[in-house]
Amino acid sequence: MPLYDYKCAEHGLFHQLVEVADAGETRACPTCGTLCARVILVAPTVLDMAPERRAAFARNELAAHEPRRGNHHSEKEQGCCHHAKAKPKVFYTADGKKMFPSARPWMISH
Repeated sequence: MPLYDYKCAEHGLFHQLVEVADAGETRACPTCGTLCARVILVAPTVLDMAPERRAAFARNELAAHEPRRGNHHSEKEQGCCHHAKAKPKVFYTADGKKMFPSARPWMISH
């Protein structure tokens, strides 16, 4: 059972072990018995943090499950973009102009 934080209007914060299924329900204050709502506490350092740094932490949390990969290639990699490029087939129209059906028509070749 996790430990949740609750706040009484008169006596302040208190903590209780509660089952996960009952996490959203109110709890009685141990001092006065008043029903109190659950609160979520945030560390003060997070509130005082610069927005850029907070955004960087959030970005890192989103990408924590998948490491960032650079431009390094292993020798065992097949079909690498730098080593095995397939050239598009060239077709000629009736008036002698080139046509590249498999290439991107908006790109200028080099």
